[in-house]
Amino acid sequence: MSSIAVPGALAPRRTWLTDLPVLLVAVVWGASYLAAKDITTARTVIAVLVLRFAIVLPVLAVAGRRALRALSAAQWRGAGVLGLILSGIFLLETYGVVHTSATNAGLIISLTMIFTPLAEAAVTRTRPSRAFLGAAALSVLGVVLLTQGGGFTRPSLGDLLMLLAALARTVHVLAMSRIKAVEGADALSLTTVQLGAAVAVFALLSTGADATPWEAAADFGPREWAGLLFLSAFCTLFAFFVQMWAVRRTSPSRVSLLLGTEPLWAALAGIALGGEHLGALGLAGGALVLVGTAWGRRATGQLPENSR
Repeated sequence: MSSIAVPGALAPRRTWLTDLPVLLVAVVWGASYLAAKDITTARTVIAVLVLRFAIVLPVLAVAGRRALRALSAAQWRGAGVLGLILSGIFLLETYGVVHTSATNAGLIISLTMIFTPLAEAAVTRTRPSRAFLGAAALSVLGVVLLTQGGGFTRPSLGDLLMLLAALARTVHVLAMSRIKAVEGADALSLTTVQLGAAVAVFALLSTGADATPWEAAADFGPREWAGLLFLSAFCTLFAFFVQMWAVRRTSPSRVSLLLGTEPLWAALAGIALGGEHLGALGLAGGALVLVGTAWGRRATGQLPENSR
């Protein structure tokens, strides 16, 4: 596809026109932890997950119907396996954010950026660089301080669940790179099948849950519906299509660097909108997590995609 040359004076503006929507995705993803915490209780986690993704799944299926029909049986199976892993990520994240602060959730989940290169190094039997190991140690220290902001105690259940979610994200990223069947599959159809598999898991689990999706929906007021639509429309549909649009206009590394600001926005949303308070120790820990993950991304050049 041919492109029109842009004068040098206009190039920065054009770059920002691409960067701004991607940065907005990082902002809404950061705010998603607070939104999920606001509309979800331990009793309604599964019901909310069914509602959240059942709303967007038909839109994705209609938008990618031709590509879905073109998938081979092996690609369907591979995407289905990834969808099962994805369902575990969403369950851990949502239960986790119910039991911890939105700030902690957003910062702890950013450890995926550290866990993924470590796991890949273990699988390929290669040694990470000293710089990366230093970044990993800094991030881990940051999480310790972050979760002990009120004094040194056991981490909360939510903190541990978010840590498991970060590990599950790592498994998902590695699986995407190692399941040969999904190589070359259309991104939209791959995402649609994964979300379809996840919704099937949530629907199955909801049959024995404390609250069904219909009961949860009946109890929702305007605030809860607004939060649910924010999670569905902005954190899922908008985020996915912006990523697809942006990677065609800039480099995947630039997109990933912008999306890597997600934990910063999570912390800002939790503190400014959620009234959360970290304390001096927690603030120091949050800063170390941000610095450590940024250093780790730079040290490896490997920026795994986020799941939302």
